[in-house]
Amino acid sequence: MINNKHLHERRLAATPRGIGVMANFFIERALNSEVWDVEGKRYIDFAGGIAVLNTGHRHPKVMAAIEKQLQHFTHTCYQVLPYESYVTLAERINKLTPGNFAKKTCFFSSGAEAVENAIKIARASTGRSGIIAFSGAFHGRTMMGCALTGKVAPYKVGFGPFPAEIYHAPFPVDLHGVSVEDAIKAIHTLFKSDIDPKRVAAIILEPVQGEGGFYVTPPAMMRELRKLCDEHGILLIFDEIQTGFGRTGKMFAAEHYDVLPDIMTMAKSMAGGTTLSAVCGKAEVMDGPAPGGLGGTYAGNPLAIAASHAVIDVMEEEQLVARANVLGEKITSRLKAAQTKTPSLKEVRGLGSMVAAEFFDPATGEPSPEAMKRVQAAALEKGLILLSCGVYLNTLRFLYPLTIQDQVFDEALDILDDALGMA
Repeated sequence: MINNKHLHERRLAATPRGIGVMANFFIERALNSEVWDVEGKRYIDFAGGIAVLNTGHRHPKVMAAIEKQLQHFTHTCYQVLPYESYVTLAERINKLTPGNFAKKTCFFSSGAEAVENAIKIARASTGRSGIIAFSGAFHGRTMMGCALTGKVAPYKVGFGPFPAEIYHAPFPVDLHGVSVEDAIKAIHTLFKSDIDPKRVAAIILEPVQGEGGFYVTPPAMMRELRKLCDEHGILLIFDEIQTGFGRTGKMFAAEHYDVLPDIMTMAKSMAGGTTLSAVCGKAEVMDGPAPGGLGGTYAGNPLAIAASHAVIDVMEEEQLVARANVLGEKITSRLKAAQTKTPSLKEVRGLGSMVAAEFFDPATGEPSPEAMKRVQAAALEKGLILLSCGVYLNTLRFLYPLTIQDQVFDEALDILDDALGMA
């Protein structure tokens, strides 16, 4: 009989240790916000495949779209034999993203691939090579993605050297003593000590840092970056891979700001669990690479394209962007109420349903990954799956499907309340 212990032993024997796995159980089936393991135990999923399932597990309309496409073709390679659904989705993304200017969109398979191509497009468009990213950033696990990522362990350990001309500035986080002024000053220091601004192709950042801790980029920081980019002819790239498609209470997090990016990357929840990512940007910028310079064998897979069309339809029909705000307010209120009895719960923050809880040791005033782990473990024991994040590994992030049933959401919040008692 297959059980979790047996599968765990097989996993250790068959797969490399570098693929870290959080859970000690194996999933057999899932529906919307719930999953069941091979032994029949039920869990509420507040991980969403790391922000991939804003429309939940196996949404009927997404499943139907994939099944319909299966009856036509599963693959041709768009660069060899194109298909209309790719073009139509590009047109929809161009309209959905903020900015009243001509845009173009291309599709890839993973978030890291979208980031890599955004860098290629920026370099080809500007004729420059330098890229500035931020501490705490996460931009993928490829070599360029690792180079851009502002977190060493576990993403960079043992993998260097990385691509050249990647520079980092501190990301502004008041809780950790870094102001907007500090961050902008650090970029000016880079211009004096490391790279001429006229050699910088792009500045890339997440409107809300994902793996870095769910820290929201201050509006003042966005305005200063836009001013800096305009002054020096630098492109501004928003990495919306985790923030996009309704998570922050807007279709895209960029809509929370009064500045616009030149390029955006997106992936994760845009295709309901199938592998799809995109780069969207100003038409003249996107046309920087020569024909053949962009693409990929599986880029814009027709099954994933069909799923993405369905995801956008579902988000509009079920008003999931608005629901992200309702759910976000509810969990934020519960967490803030819990702060009065949980001294280690230092801060609750976020936009829409991109909510995080950060833990500090009340005695030392230092970040407490131990408190976070106790809460995470207690929640998992009671059937609630939570993910951690943050440079100090002391933050819980909440990535429930926006389609979660009200009664299941309330059940999860009750479990969370109990688990916070273990902090």
